[in-house]
Amino acid sequence: MSSVAVRAWSRVRPLLPARADLMAARRDPKRDLLAGLTVAIVALPLALGFGVSSGLGAEAGLATAVVAGALAAVFGGSNLQVSGPTGAMTVVLVPIVAQHGPGGVLTVGLIAGVMLIGLALARAGRYMQYVPAPVVEGFTLGIAGVIGLQQVPNALGVPKPDGDQVLVVTWRAVASFAEAPNWTAVALAAAVAAVMLLGARWRPAIPFSILAVIGATVVAQVFHLDAARPIGDLPAGLPAPSLSFLDPGALGSLLAPAVAVAALAALESLLSASVADGMTVGQKHDPDRELFGQGLANIAAPLFGGVPATGAIARTAVNVRTGAGSRLASLVHAAVLAVIVFAAAPLVSRIPLAALAGVLIATAIRMVEVGSLRAMARATRSDAIVLVLTAAATLALDLVYAVLIGLAVAGALALRAVAKQARLHQVPIAADVSGDHSAEEHALLAEHIVAYRIDGPLFFAAAHRFLLELAEVADVRVVILRMSRVSTIDATGALVLKDAVTKLHRRGITVLASGIRPGQRQVLDSVGALELLRHEGRDFATTPEAIAAARAHLHGAGLLSVPEQSSVPVQPSVPVQKNAMTSQEEPAR
Repeated sequence: MSSVAVRAWSRVRPLLPARADLMAARRDPKRDLLAGLTVAIVALPLALGFGVSSGLGAEAGLATAVVAGALAAVFGGSNLQVSGPTGAMTVVLVPIVAQHGPGGVLTVGLIAGVMLIGLALARAGRYMQYVPAPVVEGFTLGIAGVIGLQQVPNALGVPKPDGDQVLVVTWRAVASFAEAPNWTAVALAAAVAAVMLLGARWRPAIPFSILAVIGATVVAQVFHLDAARPIGDLPAGLPAPSLSFLDPGALGSLLAPAVAVAALAALESLLSASVADGMTVGQKHDPDRELFGQGLANIAAPLFGGVPATGAIARTAVNVRTGAGSRLASLVHAAVLAVIVFAAAPLVSRIPLAALAGVLIATAIRMVEVGSLRAMARATRSDAIVLVLTAAATLALDLVYAVLIGLAVAGALALRAVAKQARLHQVPIAADVSGDHSAEEHALLAEHIVAYRIDGPLFFAAAHRFLLELAEVADVRVVILRMSRVSTIDATGALVLKDAVTKLHRRGITVLASGIRPGQRQVLDSVGALELLRHEGRDFATTPEAIAAARAHLHGAGLLSVPEQSSVPVQPSVPVQKNAMTSQEEPAR
């Protein structure tokens, strides 16, 4: 085997199923079977509802739950994750259906699956940890709002109006309902939602969603409620796999939507897997393997007419709460749904759309964790701003833009907070060379020697504010820059430092530096700032050395050489060996 093949295999092998997966499935299969059956009962109305909401029909939702759910269970990185169609993905798919049709959605899912596998091979899963919590909370809140608003047309019993903006569609649906009210649909949707919400508080372990849907369907059939429109005919089985939907000429225009779908699939799947980890003890998902499994699932689902899939937080939570211990439960969930597709399609086709709308409205309400939102809003003003902006962008724009906006705002506010930590202090320097603090300090001031300590990061967001102040220093002849507490420095900070030193030199002020760390010298040297400080030996390891050199300079005992009577030897350009961060550890620098 060639070295290239060996490297490729070493990169792919960790992403494939392992023996440990099979061993975990054998520990308690009865518990996993029961959990899988429960999740399937919960997932059935959700799969139907999200399929209808996406615009491809209930059969697309079922195909996704079966095919993607099975593949993600086998190849995914979480033992407890349940995958399938989700409300968040539906939000992204609606405008794609409107613009490119069902074939475009299937093509987008296929491309997104390939992208997810690429992300897995690139080991991009670990970057999920850098998404701030306010972005996630705002994202979830926005998704809940969009899912609820998407169900308004079916809940009101009116045809879905044209449009790809959920707020516009909702307004038009309300206007249509006002012209011809359909109180039967409203009553069914409200009843199903109420049963789910109240039942979850009374008996959380009972799947009230399926019970409410069955009850609504029986009522609609017994009383011949024609105003309650049913799902319609469903195929008795999955279609044969096919690539007939693929149009090579449309690939270019579908690339951007595919990037959005892949980004959302990665984000939601990794978030859901993290939630599952937090609900258990001893479980930890592999983010790269999870991306790989979701990639395979999204490549396969379109072949059977399914929409793009992600890890589903609601179904995963049910899986964990009902005692699942391995990926066998997720496989059972997919298998049960497959049996329903083949054996009960005629019965499923009679479910009223209003009942499914009630299920999804209740699901959206349960997605909102009021306590978590309240805590996040009270944490800091920045967290509250990021949360609100992300949620608003989710409602007004789309989910990917919302996450990008949330990340950008969170990053800007974080940089602002870090930049505020940067300080320029005029510090006492008497203790560095003498026990007589006050006398020594007065002597140094009389000699016009001043020391400034730079604390914190010296980077683009913080540099100009205080280094430009430094350039305006007056009534001194020597400035000593104590840099041992500079936590980080970038090119912008180094350039501004160089500019400040140059301006001071032009005014006849000598600048000495002490305590420059070895790791920061390369940045300073790359922009020429270190050369200015190195000039004639003005770069010192400690502050006492710099003070002695400053006095020698002012007293005329050579350019920057130390007079013989000084008790502190000068050692210019000595590398700093310590990496101290506090003045107690590093008083002389």
